[in-house]
Amino acid sequence: MLLLLVVACASLAVPSSATSAPITFDHTINGTLGANGWYVSNVHVYWTFNPIPDSDTGCNITTLTTDGVTHFNCSATWGTQTLVDKFSVSVDKTPPAVHGVLSRPPDANGWYNKPVTISFAGTDPTSGMAGCSSATYSGPANATAVVSGACTDNAGNVGQASVQFAYDSTPPAPVGDVTVKHEDKAVLLSWKASADTKTVQVTRSGAKDAPKLVYSGSASSYQDQGLRPGAKYKYTLTAFDAASNSTADKVGVTATGRLIDPFPGESVTSPLRLFWVPVKGAKYYNVQLIKGHKVLSAWPTRASFKVPHKWVYRGHHYKLRHGVYRWYVWPGIGARARAKYGRLLGSSTFRYAG
Repeated sequence: MLLLLVVACASLAVPSSATSAPITFDHTINGTLGANGWYVSNVHVYWTFNPIPDSDTGCNITTLTTDGVTHFNCSATWGTQTLVDKFSVSVDKTPPAVHGVLSRPPDANGWYNKPVTISFAGTDPTSGMAGCSSATYSGPANATAVVSGACTDNAGNVGQASVQFAYDSTPPAPVGDVTVKHEDKAVLLSWKASADTKTVQVTRSGAKDAPKLVYSGSASSYQDQGLRPGAKYKYTLTAFDAASNSTADKVGVTATGRLIDPFPGESVTSPLRLFWVPVKGAKYYNVQLIKGHKVLSAWPTRASFKVPHKWVYRGHHYKLRHGVYRWYVWPGIGARARAKYGRLLGSSTFRYAG
């Protein structure tokens, strides 16, 4: 704002008589003139006379130091002649009081995650308001973002204010290193979340199931139970930051029963190892492979079996060939010579792809 020191003078001149010099009667205003006739500094007001009047009223030298409008009424008398000087001086030295208002409440958890407009408003009890600024903030992300604005009063004084808020419109990095561990009618999902991720939500959907939120929290794993063996499920893992920005990642899962690896219908290659859920008290297991007919029967002592690439069963030579195999597992109770078996753990299939 350009401030000018103004010396304002007014002159009244009348002849004192037909043969004498005219009377001069002036007032002077010293101050910095702002806008619309308002002064924005202290103002000094005084009068000059020529010749000196016989008497005067209201013509006292005055310094205005407070805001407001002051009315002057100065009269001076020379003999039988009286001159009157009336005028007003408007002073407003005080900038308006300013505050900023955001256009809406925070989007999530005290954070804004979409562009937000900040409008500034002000009050000025003396000259009144001329106008205020506004701004739209759209980044960068900052927990203490600051937007400044200003308002101008009718005298040209400028007041300023700032608004602080939290802003983040950047989604977190997707969850990474997603792993799937098959279990009996269950699956264990594990993942790694970025440092700015506050919450991970896991949603499950299936061919016959509508999407369902099954987990929400800050852990790095979740076990989903009650699955249908052989059914295909899709899990959506959504990472949320503090501002509720989100990024989703998906993983497909085919549920297993007690035979957990390979999962039903999985395409596999050598080396091939079969896994199942251990049975308490089982000393061994019987594993059978079917490809049109029984082609292998084995008795591992642990809950897994590495299928050889070639083998002999009942005098016939076999090897893994392309195609679909079905496998079965029974738990063995007691010594193997007793040939006592528990209930069938289950059956599953895999496709050998070489």
